[in-house]
Amino acid sequence: MMSGIVDSLKDDEPLLDAILLHMGSMYSTLENYEKSMLVYQRVINVLESRYGKTSILLVTSLLGMAKVLGSIGRAKKAVEIYHRVITILELNRGTESADLVLPLFSLGSLFIKEGKAVDAESVFSRILKIYTKVYGENDGRVGMAMCSLAHAKCANGNAEEAVELYKKALRVIKDSNYMSLDDSIMENMRIDLAELLHIVGRGQEGRELLEECLLITEKYKGKEHPSFVTHLLNLAASYSRSKNFVEAERLLRICLDIMTKTVGPDDQSISFPMLHLGITLYHLNRDKEAEKLVLEALYIREIAFGKDSLPVGEALDCLVSIQTRLGEDDTKLLELLKRVLRIQEREFGSESEEVMLTLKKVVSYLDKLGRKEEKFPLKKRLSNLRMKYKQKVQY
Repeated sequence: MMSGIVDSLKDDEPLLDAILLHMGSMYSTLENYEKSMLVYQRVINVLESRYGKTSILLVTSLLGMAKVLGSIGRAKKAVEIYHRVITILELNRGTESADLVLPLFSLGSLFIKEGKAVDAESVFSRILKIYTKVYGENDGRVGMAMCSLAHAKCANGNAEEAVELYKKALRVIKDSNYMSLDDSIMENMRIDLAELLHIVGRGQEGRELLEECLLITEKYKGKEHPSFVTHLLNLAASYSRSKNFVEAERLLRICLDIMTKTVGPDDQSISFPMLHLGITLYHLNRDKEAEKLVLEALYIREIAFGKDSLPVGEALDCLVSIQTRLGEDDTKLLELLKRVLRIQEREFGSESEEVMLTLKKVVSYLDKLGRKEEKFPLKKRLSNLRMKYKQKVQY
């Protein structure tokens, strides 16, 4: 109805541009991108005819149009519009205006999405320079800009530089009191940095940061808050990476105790620390305990996600490893692996790397059982996948 009324209005109607902007934003929010683009294009035409093609009044509608184009995969056109907005702002506000940050940030984020990390790094570097000049190097906004640049550097393969930028950013944000320590954005920054530290082989520093997350959450939100459990899981995973399975077990048992009280023993979310604990016990050679936990996690997941779901496939794969060491019947284990294979084929595709790894196990069991006729076509398929991934697969 509103669209019909607006369509009947002439372009020189008072406040038409404001109405069109609202409609363009509304259609974009509703993901009706075709109508959104039509509306944005009309308001751009109206404003250009009134004020010229370099008017500052075009910025909002151009940004709306660029966002829609980025959402529907027309990145090249979106980039052109972002550059146009930047040029308009430079002409009207100067090359170091803080008003440039919004279109620059949107442009940088689009470059990251499109896998153009080098271009993104250049854009985020400019944002950092602008904020540093306008607000000073100790302002919290500078810290936020550092985080964006660190993300781009990481995507560009400069992990060590990204680590140092993240660390400096967190210090600036904390010292400036730009946001509270328990803010979710700060929390995610610490988690991202911890993960990056693990990637570059600085696991101890990563664990220290995860322990800081745990303490902050406990202080501000309490031990029963969902994020406290998340930090316990992250910390346990870190200890598992470093082969400290005893400490990982301790943390996972705390996690299970908390979740049993807060969400109940049959909730699907409890299956994740339960499975992780089962794997940890397997590494500690406590196979019977591990089997019991993994079977329980499998039962919960089958009910919650369905018997052919990916979480069930993950639990089955773990169960096969445990029961193999317990000496379970090879025929039974083969059937479990075939079930895992079917799930992975549906979820990842028949030529995925996950399928290749499971196929290798299936072929191995068929060989042990002497089922040559069944093995031959799968062995040939495995060989083809090995050629595809250009890696040696032993079977």
